Amino acid sequence: MVATLLHEIPLQGGDVTDGVVRVGDTVRRPASTSTPAVHALLRHLEARGFAGAPRVVGMDGLGREILTYLPGTTGLRLESVSDEALAGLAVLLREFHDATVGFPLSPEGWEGGSNDDKAPEIIGHCDLTPENVIFRGGGPHALIDFDLARPTTRLFDIVTTLRHWAPIADPVDRSPLLRNLDVGERLRLFCDAYGVPPRDRRRLLELARLRFHRSYDVMRTRASAGGNWAKMWAGGAGERIRRAAAWLDAHEDELHARLV
Repeated sequence: MVATLLHEIPLQGGDVTDGVVRVGDTVRRPASTSTPAVHALLRHLEARGFAGAPRVVGMDGLGREILTYLPGTTGLRLESVSDEALAGLAVLLREFHDATVGFPLSPEGWEGGSNDDKAPEIIGHCDLTPENVIFRGGGPHALIDFDLARPTTRLFDIVTTLRHWAPIADPVDRSPLLRNLDVGERLRLFCDAYGVPPRDRRRLLELARLRFHRSYDVMRTRASAGGNWAKMWAGGAGERIRRAAAWLDAHEDELHARLV
């Protein structure tokens, strides 16, 4: 009887997971094969005192995971594309990476996806789109939607983040708020705020190119199975990846000069 009285508010913004709703001070999400691993990670982050992620409450009677609701805003806004916001995101990502140290790096149990060739160092979020960062008080406050998290390198997760926030993309595919920004300067600013060492800065663009190639293959394979991946592919995701890779090739020298 109590369950029928709960008011569910659909939450929009993500590309992959349907059926995410808010119920009071909680979020209910459909469970997946990676849910046990994600819950273990979130509990580890809580134990480490990392405040920038939701807490695990449990599972509901419909088999959905229950997480704490984090108030704030998501998506691209004037406040979220500033230099201060980008530097704040770099610091938040560094704190997250540092908090995952000590968590098992076994590849089993995660959703999987494209990755670095180097041995995993941390658990990466691997999907820090503007829709997956909570802003509060004008700055980035928390990370949400850990469905694509997995063992990886710090640099790979940095690259996946900069893909959306620098952004490493053809201008035709960028939000108007990001279209005329100095990408090279934003790459440098993010790396400075995170504390990316020189050896990784020299490899960043190379890894970005590798990620484009592998992400294209992963998305095409997932799209063949249908669902939201197929919708994303039909909506031009593959073409956007190809254009981003071509833009990176054309501007690599100037971007590299800013980084190193």
